[in-house]
Amino acid sequence: MSVPIRDAATMIVLRDRATTPKVLMGQRGATAAFMPGKFVFPGGAVDPNDADVAGTPIAKLCEDRLADRSDIAPAAVIAAGIRELWEETGQILGHRQAWDNPPQGWRGFAQTGHVPNLAAASFFFRAITPTGAPRRFDARFLLADAADLVTDADDFSGAEDELSHLQWVPLKDARDFDLPFITQVVLAELIDHIAWGGHPRTVPFFQNDDERHMVHRLGGQSPL
Repeated sequence: MSVPIRDAATMIVLRDRATTPKVLMGQRGATAAFMPGKFVFPGGAVDPNDADVAGTPIAKLCEDRLADRSDIAPAAVIAAGIRELWEETGQILGHRQAWDNPPQGWRGFAQTGHVPNLAAASFFFRAITPTGAPRRFDARFLLADAADLVTDADDFSGAEDELSHLQWVPLKDARDFDLPFITQVVLAELIDHIAWGGHPRTVPFFQNDDERHMVHRLGGQSPL
């Protein structure tokens, strides 16, 4: 039976980029249907109401790359990543501002007195879950800097219980954790990005479907 592919957003939060780079990760439950026991970045499916979120405009380059080979609104993807970050870690990527009549799913976020800072996240990586998995996602990995969090980066008391052992993992130690394969690939790309120091020249897209297993570079001209 074919497993439907859901749009998803994953938030990579990078801390201490210039000294000892770390990323925010947590462990999925041992009985979870998808990637049980694995250490992952915060993330989850894009909800319909994420398209109705007010926030700061996203950068044009980021918007164009998110729109490439995609039918979902770029702002909805980034909003979903910010919402999942808040739900799973208690961390807020936002601006202090009153928010009247937020959509369902965002009311708790709005009660903190913030609106999402869509401009603080950039499109970094994209991958579709391979066939054979119990759940499949077209995941857009977004990159943000911990300096843009408006919450205490070490306080996870507001997190829901989907992820345990929330922590800032040094990049040099990340391979010692039980990681999904695609997370290992993303971390390798992140290490290269930090060494490069500039805006990502292109965005890798691991397209795993029933017929093709290709790697594209979004923002580039041709597949690898």
